[in-house]
Amino acid sequence: MPSQLISARIMFVAKAKTSTKKAESAAVPQILEELLEVGAHFGHRADRWNPKIASYLFGIQDGIHIFDLEKTHTLLTTALAELKNRASLGQTILFVGTKPQAQEVIKKVSGMVGMPYIEKRWIGGLFTNWDHIKKSVEKLAKMKTEREAGEYKQFTKREQLLLDREISKLERIFGGIAGLTKLPDILVIVDVNREMTAVLEAKRLNVPIVAIVDSNADPNLVDFPIPANDDSIKAVEYIINKLGEAIAQGQKSEARSTKSENEN
Repeated sequence: MPSQLISARIMFVAKAKTSTKKAESAAVPQILEELLEVGAHFGHRADRWNPKIASYLFGIQDGIHIFDLEKTHTLLTTALAELKNRASLGQTILFVGTKPQAQEVIKKVSGMVGMPYIEKRWIGGLFTNWDHIKKSVEKLAKMKTEREAGEYKQFTKREQLLLDREISKLERIFGGIAGLTKLPDILVIVDVNREMTAVLEAKRLNVPIVAIVDSNADPNLVDFPIPANDDSIKAVEYIINKLGEAIAQGQKSEARSTKSENEN
């Protein structure tokens, strides 16, 4: 680790040890160490910050804002509990991350927990014009089902090619939300500034948001902010994987509950 950040590491861990309960003192420093290792503590240059993020900052190192990782950990824990609970209730969680650092992990984690995702570009009107978007999603599902059933074999090769192209086009736009039958119950977003259209659409319909919020963004725009570096692939992967684990735990809880009800 660069020498200028060694003092930050020591202070983070020391602060956590003295401010947490005795039973948690061993676990919390480990999480802080993991967040440090993936670079979650780095914000943007101090001259590019959003003043509304001030309460989540630790200080400045070489002109770069450094997050207070104890606060990041606290808010991450809150977000994990929220997603775990919603997953246990069978709710739908939509992952949104269109920046290159987020695309791969968003697709992977959402696939692991069977949740919809958007990793190319936000679909304008997804929330505010859902009835129209839903028709396109249903059209994609219908066409794929018909093709798999061999119903397109009756058409000429050229007609089949045109149908395949249409499916591919719809897949590129709506593929990640192909199984979405209603508006999601909550969003998980990487980079609030980049996904501002999604944020505003969700707020308009009172859909809650969990988001990684960097030092150049307004944490007040989302319900469950996670103050952290949203430009580091490792940091984004670490946080999104943690969120995915919480969702998976909630789903297991739902499965056990359903099994118990059926047995009774």
